[in-house]
Amino acid sequence: MTDFSTPIQFGELKLKNRVVMAPLTRSRATTDRVPTAMMAEYYAQRASAGLIISEAIVISEAANGYEKTPGLFSDAQVDGWKVVTDAVHAKDGLIVAQLWHVGRVSHPDLLDGDTPVSASNVQQKGQVSLLRPKRDYVVPRPLEITEIQTIVEQYKQSAIRAKAAGFDGVELHAANGYLIDQFLQSSTNQREDSYGGSVENRARFLLEVVDALIEVWGAGRVGVHLAPRGDEHDMGDANPKQTFGYAMQELGQRHIAFFFTREYIDAGSISLDMKQRSNGVPYIANMRLSREDALDLLASGQAEAVSFGKDYISNPDLFERLVDDEPLNELKLQNMIGTDVAEGYIDYPFFKKQFAES
Repeated sequence: MTDFSTPIQFGELKLKNRVVMAPLTRSRATTDRVPTAMMAEYYAQRASAGLIISEAIVISEAANGYEKTPGLFSDAQVDGWKVVTDAVHAKDGLIVAQLWHVGRVSHPDLLDGDTPVSASNVQQKGQVSLLRPKRDYVVPRPLEITEIQTIVEQYKQSAIRAKAAGFDGVELHAANGYLIDQFLQSSTNQREDSYGGSVENRARFLLEVVDALIEVWGAGRVGVHLAPRGDEHDMGDANPKQTFGYAMQELGQRHIAFFFTREYIDAGSISLDMKQRSNGVPYIANMRLSREDALDLLASGQAEAVSFGKDYISNPDLFERLVDDEPLNELKLQNMIGTDVAEGYIDYPFFKKQFAES
């Protein structure tokens, strides 16, 4: 019976088990967005996962919406990530780079005064995360078609840099209300050109970027993160089943390595419909899964792998704890994001070592 320990192949990626570390923004890079030695230790500690999906990595300085998130657009960043990937590979781990552009989920104060960009000039409700004092989101500037093509090329160049940095593949962050999602969902895309209106047009940007990544890596090392729930950053779609079903159908025809959603897959769910239309593309499930829920998803074949976020923050040996049904460390909310200290980052104890010392 399929369980946590069962190996699987996602395209060209050979996973030693079915437990995936979800992408987790921790804002531990330098102000120049260069990964640090502490980040290398953090990822290496978690290398027993079948696959690590890195925290989101910006493809340009203009793509950012948070301070000290890492990038993949400079040689120094490549060198920093090479230390990370070497550390993971030394522990027999597998790691892919999640490539990211936040679009309207930013602020001029993070962009040297420039206006954030999006599919259309639809302002996001709420205030910008982590900026102090608080600032409201601004009305974004719609991208010109030539600018869209420039960003597609930036994704491609970041994918090339990811290969130079020693990653095993890439995942495209097309979820959670960031730029590609802003083109895909109808509430944020009010364009009347070839990138707006019909679902085929709204999905065009997503598929152009995926095709660019495939040119670099081959389809068997490219994954895509989608968000059919539409519950992040003031998103929404008039017909999400149609929109995400079409997107998944097109991705399935490209035979990508995997797709990832943050939604329970049950009767009538959009993720179930996506899986049925995916042409056999493996599915990584992620949504506050309990150990029992995760085992059920694997045993039933509803998901090929299961992913954990916050549990991987507090448990570097989460795979082993899940297999042996061991208790989990309590998550420390302090120092979650944006500090330079080890506490709450690389100081969580391993169960067996902790037990041996007690």
